[in-house]
Parts: sequence; structure tokens; C-alpha cells
Amino acid sequence: MSAPSRTRRQARLSRALGLPLTPKAAKYFERRPYPPGEHGRARRRNDSDYSVRLKEKQRLRAQYGIREAQLLKVYKEARRQPGLTGENLVELLEQRLDALVLRAGFARTIAQARQLVVHRHILVDGQRVDRPSFRVKEGQLIHVHEKSQKMDPFQVAAAGAHRDVLPALPGYLDVDLERLQARLVRRPKRAEVPVTCDVQLVVEHYSR
Repeated sequence: MSAPSRTRRQARLSRALGLPLTPKAAKYFERRPYPPGEHGRARRRNDSDYSVRLKEKQRLRAQYGIREAQLLKVYKEARRQPGLTGENLVELLEQRLDALVLRAGFARTIAQARQLVVHRHILVDGQRVDRPSFRVKEGQLIHVHEKSQKMDPFQVAAAGAHRDVLPALPGYLDVDLERLQARLVRRPKRAEVPVTCDVQLVVEHYSR
């Protein structure tokens, strides 16, 4: 898929879900904050409870760029843990390596963060990790391979170029952007995670 068509697809998905998924999609979303399609501007239907819960689940999936099977697997794990299932769900998702690469400012979008991991540019405690879903543990160091640091995308990231389009750095990450290093200092808390989602609706969707 070409970059322009990918951008348009993300813009349409952003409008359908009611939130910008990428910086470029945010610009489209500002101009057309209604759902896509011929009747998107005028649509005023009352959604069913099921469709509301389904849409919220889709919003969560889209923000992490994961498949349904991946989200369901993490939901089942979250349900087994003590505490609120919805909060556990987001906190576990946030410990994914690609999510933390994005939060640290090494990438501009979750898709780019996933690509950096898959292409083996990212290390955890000195070991290459090529699985975006890798669960980072408290205290582990995420860093860019020494040879990769010389590449343009990482030079751009080290200069702080992505920080203007990313949320404020969350408290669970300690980042040295110039050195392209980030440490997960503790488990994320739902209130700190920069994800737009009513997690209770997601829980209700899976509990039906």
C-alpha cells in the first residue's frame, strides 16, 4: 500500500471511530470530523448498545494497531488479574514494546514503531527484539541498536522532532531521547496512559 493511500485509509478510520489515529489523520479529522461516506455529515442515528460497545473496542484496537485475536488474548489475561479488568487491559497493552517505542518518541505513529521493532532496530536490555507484542517488564531498558542510531529516522527522533505531535511523556517512562534510550520504571496506570477509550464498554463487549 502506498503512503498516500495508507494516509487516506487512516483518515477514514479516524473519522469512523471519532478520534485521530495519526498526526496526518488529525489534520483530515479537523477538516471533516464526521463519519466518512456520502451521508456521514448528516447521519444522526441512535446506535444500539451493542454497536456502541463494539465501536469502543475498535477504537482501542486501532490505537494499538492490533488484531482482534491479540486484543482478546490480552483481555483474558487482564480478567485473571486482581483489580479492574478494563484498567488491567490498557495497562497490559501499554507494556507492549511497540507502544513504549512510540511513547518514548522514537517513532511518530504506532505503525512506524511496529516497523522499527520488526526490522530489528530495537533492543531490550541489550538483546534484539523483533516482536511488537513483546511485554516489557519493569526496570527493563529499551534502546536503539548502535548502528541503527545513525539512520535518518532515528536522528530525527533523537532531535525531538516527534514530541510536538505526541502526548506528554508519561510518568512510567524515563527517557533519554538524545541517546535513544527509555526505561520502563514501573507498570503503567490507566489514568496516565494516553489512550482514548471507555474501557468499561470494552469489558461489557467481551462479557456479553
